[in-house]
Amino acid sequence: MSQEFLSQEFPIGSKVRIIALPPYIKTADPMPMLRPPDVVSVGEEGIVMDRRPGGYWGVRFARGNFLIDSQYIESTDNSAISNSEAE
Repeated sequence: MSQEFLSQEFPIGSKVRIIALPPYIKTADPMPMLRPPDVVSVGEEGIVMDRRPGGYWGVRFARGNFLIDSQYIESTDNSAISNSEAE
């Protein structure tokens, strides 16, 4: 994996999609809990709520808010993809 892929940035409020499932998912609650990865599915879309330390993003999905490592999500914003391709 390239370093650029690992340091991907997502604007707060943007939509993202799960591209791979991590071994477990941590809830974004004040008292986080580990959950099995099947609480979300590959291809499921969510909204970025905030940025967390260590490359994690707080993302709201249909079944709750979870902390997702940036390597497991991609932006669904077509304008962001078009801008990065133009550079």
